[in-house]
Parts: sequence; C-alpha cells; structure tokens
Amino acid sequence: MSSLVIRPFVPADEQGVVDVILPIQREEFGLAITADDQPDLRAVPAFYQTGSGEFLIAEFDGRIVGTIAMKDIGRKMGALRKMFVTAEFRGREFGVAQALLARLLECSRAAGMREVYLGTTDRFLAAHRFYEKHGFRLIDVADLPASFPRMAVDTRFYALELASG
Repeated sequence: MSSLVIRPFVPADEQGVVDVILPIQREEFGLAITADDQPDLRAVPAFYQTGSGEFLIAEFDGRIVGTIAMKDIGRKMGALRKMFVTAEFRGREFGVAQALLARLLECSRAAGMREVYLGTTDRFLAAHRFYEKHGFRLIDVADLPASFPRMAVDTRFYALELASG
C-alpha cells in the first residue's frame, strides 16, 4: 500500500519543489511567474527554516506532491506561504492539503507561534474555502502586521489565532 509522508524540506528537494509549484502557478492560474521571480525557492533553509519557520514536503511513493511553508515574521507571528498540491493529489481521497496544514500548524504551535497570516489571490477559490473551513478568518489588508511579506499578486488575506498546545 502506498503512503503519504509529510516531512521537512531538505536541500535535495529543491528541484522537486520548483516542479510542483511553477506549473500550478503558471498553467492553472495563469500567473506570469518564474522560479527567478521567487528567490525563496532557491534558498528554502535560509528563508523559511529559521526562527520558528518551517517548510514541509508531502511525498507519495517518493515523489513530491505538495508543499507548505511558514515564514517567521517575528513577535510570535508567521506567514503561511507556498501551499501547493499537484492536481492529481487534491481532494479528500489523499488528504494531502489537510495533512500539510495540520502538520505545519502543529510545528508552529510547538515553536511558540501565536498568529498565522496568509495572502492569496481572488482566483484561488478552492483555497479560500479550504482556509475558511480550517478556521482562518478573512481580514482587511490594513489588519496585516507590518512584518507580513505581501506578494504583489495577493488580494485576499486571512488570519488564524493558534491556541497554545
């Protein structure tokens, strides 16, 4: 029986991560974006895996099928970034998105994080429903902390308070 593994990113995962994220951004959502436009993808340990931050990989039969990251933005706050799951592994059958989010929030609570923020685009309708189902509340851009790394494409913002574990 095949199984899903959620684990921290290691440098050998770099190309696999790019291979998951770029096609979703470019082909599914029509964003004119390249790996060069996202230098964080070539510096995951330095950008995400510092402080209380983390970058997780979802692997199925040794193949990377999903990603999620938490950027430590200070004052016990984090920015949820890079949540992507390949089309064939979306939905309840595999539970990849749910497993990635649950593990990341577990890691964030354990690291002492209290609040999580995220930005997304108006186009990611399924993502909106997913985040809302998992307790994120829609907030105004003015309610984002000053340290939040806002992306130019982000037009919709969410927040989640983490209960201490």
